[in-house]
Amino acid sequence: MKLYITLKKSPISSLQMHKDTVAALGLRKIGQTVVKEDNPCIRGQIFRVRHMIDVEEKAK
Repeated sequence: MKLYITLKKSPISSLQMHKDTVAALGLRKIGQTVVKEDNPCIRGQIFRVRHMIDVEEKAK
């Protein structure tokens, strides 16, 4: 399963760990979408910054 992750809120005024997590997901600009494989590591990152992103699940 693929996860489509879109940055909806700027991480500028966030905690440093949130900024680092957004960068680790490969997100740089608001509105940018990245496609990631669904795995526990990615799910943990999504959970940490769930207030800043939008996630859609799509089958392969």
